[in-house]
Amino acid sequence: MNVVMDTLLIGTGATAVMDLWALLRQRLFGVAPPNYGLVGRWFAHMPRGRFVHPAIAAAAPVRGEALLGWSAHYAIGIAYAALLLAVAGPAWARQPTLLPALLVGLGTVAAPFLLMQPGMGAGLAARCTPRPRAARLQSLVMHAVFGLGLYAAGWGTRLLHLQ
Repeated sequence: MNVVMDTLLIGTGATAVMDLWALLRQRLFGVAPPNYGLVGRWFAHMPRGRFVHPAIAAAAPVRGEALLGWSAHYAIGIAYAALLLAVAGPAWARQPTLLPALLVGLGTVAAPFLLMQPGMGAGLAARCTPRPRAARLQSLVMHAVFGLGLYAAGWGTRLLHLQ
């Protein structure tokens, strides 16, 4: 396999781990999963010159926003896997280690804190939400789980290399 295939497998796998955590978190703790349709709505408004919304839920709905949001979610996960392999080196997929995966996973929380939340009306690091600390903690946990997913998907990819 090559680095492109490794990137696709690791990014997709890590994102799926994060999504499974979101479902488990919903069942165990009653925490609603992320609404990727709203992410799609946010992205869909960008070509129209609208990057910041006071509240993305109040913005005009866009046809196909759920598909766009979910596609963006997985594409971003794959891009973060590419970042991991760029930083740790492509050989990381053949001998995955936890620390680089966890650091990249936790580092990716900068995107929602600095771009997505402000752009969607939640403010910098969710400061405009009803419970900013809880929102920040949820983001940190989700991205830590993504980092663990990078590690787990790295091991899954390694096993494919051994066959």
